[in-house]
Amino acid sequence: MARACAICGKASMGGFNAQSSGMNRVRAHRRYQPNLQLTVVAKGAGTEKALACTRCRRTLTKSAR
Repeated sequence: MARACAICGKASMGGFNAQSSGMNRVRAHRRYQPNLQLTVVAKGAGTEKALACTRCRRTLTKSAR
């Protein structure tokens, strides 16, 4: 998986476009991408850069306090 969170493993998810439901019976497929951002994560003695979702970034800064 290329576009997944390095911490929790959240990846893209498939679904349907909300504007194409209702009276329109043809549902348009779309893909929901996670909000991944480059983050510095502590690994053992050092640090490394990794893609993490915003929920994991918030949790990391919360536990750092």
